[in-house]
Amino acid sequence: MPHLENVVLCRESQVSILQSLFGERHHFSFPSIFIYGHTASGKTYVTQTLLKTLELPHVFVNCVECFTLRLLLEQILNKLNHLSSSEDGCSTEITCETFNDFVRLFKQVTTAENLKDQTVYIVLDKAEYLRDMEANLLPGFLRLQELADRNVTVLFLSEIVWEKFRPNTGCFEPFVLYFPDYSIGNLQKILSHDHPPEYSADFYAAYINILLGVFYTVCRDLKELRHLAVLNFPKYCEPVVKGEASERDTRKLWRNIEPHLKKAMQTVYLREISSSQWEKLQKDDTDPGQLKGLSAHTHVELPYYSKFILIAAYLASYNPARTDKRFFLKTSNHLLGPKPFPLDRLLAILYSIVDSRVAPTANIFSQITSLVTLQLLTLVGHDDQLDGPKYKCTVSLDFIRAIARTVNFDIIKYLYDFL
Repeated sequence: MPHLENVVLCRESQVSILQSLFGERHHFSFPSIFIYGHTASGKTYVTQTLLKTLELPHVFVNCVECFTLRLLLEQILNKLNHLSSSEDGCSTEITCETFNDFVRLFKQVTTAENLKDQTVYIVLDKAEYLRDMEANLLPGFLRLQELADRNVTVLFLSEIVWEKFRPNTGCFEPFVLYFPDYSIGNLQKILSHDHPPEYSADFYAAYINILLGVFYTVCRDLKELRHLAVLNFPKYCEPVVKGEASERDTRKLWRNIEPHLKKAMQTVYLREISSSQWEKLQKDDTDPGQLKGLSAHTHVELPYYSKFILIAAYLASYNPARTDKRFFLKTSNHLLGPKPFPLDRLLAILYSIVDSRVAPTANIFSQITSLVTLQLLTLVGHDDQLDGPKYKCTVSLDFIRAIARTVNFDIIKYLYDFL
């Protein structure tokens, strides 16, 4: 479909497979489809765009927002009820507390004239959170077509593999579709597609090429790269606006933008300053450290799990390994400096201090890499060829206490120096 090819870039294979699975409106589609891939790999965007473009009846629910069984089931039913009653414009709120009630109410809602002769699609984004709910929920959604005897397909969107979902008791197997990470060529094509109309496509593509050359090794998140592209473009085209260079004078444009991209490297993922502050920083040619942020050690807005990773790294650096289960000594290791620790120990502490269950996804490992890039952790290499990587936490006690306060974590009671 030409229209979809223009809207959904670099996902032709996945779009073709999904279209084949959906089939005609009145055909029974596959009962459940499991779509997985790393963050910012296009899962949600492709699914939403495809369903909207084909004008298929669907409801989209985020499992982070609907964090209880009742919220999740009621959200699905009320959105479906809104679809079925969109013609007369009136609908009543549906209440539902169990999955058995959900199946019964689902049958009633889908008997509407505009839903009964075509496939209804239920999309569950962040589906990994279903594993924390009732045990019958995931098997029930996988077999909803059979249980309700309706033409319905449930799509699960997740960052973790299906093997982490499959119940020990067995269940109906969904169709599994993988969304790989975007390659640098894919990112170049997608980001270049966003070029402002007042500039030529070649000019913006050259800028994106420079941007990826700087950031691709430390950041492959499309959303973050798109944010960086928008934020730094005015500085890149500044010589053109002032008449000091032409669009083809790439050497001069690179010399102008290079120091500002290096400054931006200090704030990848962090969002420790606002876009307006960053624009002011670029305009005044000031040092990022002069703004309240990471350098000032006053406030840091790290991703949620990065905060706990940094706390775990600090504990692993200053607590001896033998005290992970029980603290014995009172000698201050803070006077001796941080000590290296293996990745396994960091993850073991992380899983112990985070309140919710943490899946060992690529997102966690990429955040560890980001902390190394930001020099909050130091990679100290391997002890031998058989050993894994070792790290050290390089931040101060005051800094880690500030981080811990943002997630309501009392780090002092975990430091044996203070017991």
